[in-house]
Amino acid sequence: MSGPRTISRLGTPVREALDGAVTAIAAAGCDTPSLDAEVLLAHVLGVGRERLLLDADLLVSGGAVRAFQEAVRRRAVEREPVAYITGRRAFRRLELAVDRRALIPRPETELLVEAGLGLDAGARVLDVGTGCGAVALALKDERADLAVSGSELSAAALELAAENGRRLGLEVCWLRADLLAGVPAEFDAVLANLPYVRDRERAALAPEIRLHEPPRALLAGPDGLAAMSALLEQLAPRANVRTVALEVGAGQAPAVAQMVLAAGFARMRLERDLAGIERVVVGEGRR
Repeated sequence: MSGPRTISRLGTPVREALDGAVTAIAAAGCDTPSLDAEVLLAHVLGVGRERLLLDADLLVSGGAVRAFQEAVRRRAVEREPVAYITGRRAFRRLELAVDRRALIPRPETELLVEAGLGLDAGARVLDVGTGCGAVALALKDERADLAVSGSELSAAALELAAENGRRLGLEVCWLRADLLAGVPAEFDAVLANLPYVRDRERAALAPEIRLHEPPRALLAGPDGLAAMSALLEQLAPRANVRTVALEVGAGQAPAVAQMVLAAGFARMRLERDLAGIERVVVGEGRR
């Protein structure tokens, strides 16, 4: 009898805390309840997820109990994304600070970084709609020779990107701009993850997206192509930009590919994400 009473006094075993959290998160309809619970508890305890599984003596005690309960409540009741609760998101080799000022970086957006990795040495690259700075910072991290800039209309999002750049020690030039308006014509390549959700599709988005991520970074008119169309119109006269890479929504690649060619790019290719969706349209060369 003394054993259980001692554990109760000192704290709750990790497995027990996780089981309760998984039940609550799963009941809310979240897709990955076990992963969510582990990430949240590891964050609260300040340990890696692997320690939750390997350290049988680890307990949830003191202020961590209330902090974990609150994190689970935010995830299960408010359907807040785990990344916003922890304030962190892994993207390629980086750990980025994230909050409601910008979209949470997605794995498929890494394809934009890969498109930039093949650029010539010393190329000047602009990440349009940089958000938290994920693409610009990852590209600079992996290709230090590139001259990388990130532009963003939202002053709040641009501030978040600059904060990430300072914390990571990566030298990126940050510009506040509406697409290319007022941006110097001095770039060799433009990468962009712009809004591409159709306005009518907002109600069908997952609660995590619909309730918490900034709508201005998601919605792009009746066909979801308004932002990309405007960017390509601005790119058409900028013949020095010889590479453009655009992340697109499912089913949008053919229409965007035609717009890329119409903007004067000589060649076009499509890159698929891990789900097999044509996710990035790349235009190269000039006619």
